[in-house]
Amino acid sequence: MTGSEEPPAFRLAYVPGVTPDKWVRIWNERLPDVPLSLTQVSAAEADGVLLDGGADAGLVRLPVDRTVLSAIPLYTETTVVVIPKDHLVTAADEVTVEDLSDEIVLHPLDDVLGWERPPGRPAFERPATTADAVELVAAGIGVLVVPLSLARLHHRKDLTYRPVTDAPGSGVALSWPEDAHTDLVEEFIGIVRGRTVNSTRGRRPGPAQAKDERTGTASPRRKPATAKKPAGGKQAGGARRGSGGSAKGGRRGRPRGR
Repeated sequence: MTGSEEPPAFRLAYVPGVTPDKWVRIWNERLPDVPLSLTQVSAAEADGVLLDGGADAGLVRLPVDRTVLSAIPLYTETTVVVIPKDHLVTAADEVTVEDLSDEIVLHPLDDVLGWERPPGRPAFERPATTADAVELVAAGIGVLVVPLSLARLHHRKDLTYRPVTDAPGSGVALSWPEDAHTDLVEEFIGIVRGRTVNSTRGRRPGPAQAKDERTGTASPRRKPATAKKPAGGKQAGGARRGSGGSAKGGRRGRPRGR
């Protein structure tokens, strides 16, 4: 490496609600010489950040533009309704969309659920952000339906939530530009997929492995030691068997008289 070259680094974007801490910790353990930098972006900005080269990969919300981005779905979040603690809905362990039909359901401009038709009655105006919508819920203006991670991210002591069993879920995926599938991207794919450090994919080979891969040969294995067969037909004890099968003294015994 010359003085003008920069050391390798990996840039990971992530959207609100996603917690990459576990994967970042594994990365730092396996690749301590490759720093990983985190950048939080809104769900709406994530595709643009990846395509503009602002990050090497991202933990994003589905859907993504599959014509230019690759994506590996990771999980789908539970959807919940955020309500004041004294709301009637708190009497149930879970609710349906129909249960919210008489409620004013806030629909922020940064909504990530992709409703065909949001439930309940619409508010007079759409809040700009999910954070703004949470403040309106606390003020008693309406209720809010969001992925569980966003309800936890914007938690308030005066609010709670309940699962909405038939609401759409929000899928989270690892995504990267199709034309930028680098070795470091493959390393991170291996981490989120749970590959071990000894996996042949998502791992930089050591010198011995790299040599074998170049030559196309496997490293020879040492065979376990076996006992050598004594030369000249002798047994391990050094005695030569007679035709009668006796190994003592190498002589036949005298026949008994009748």
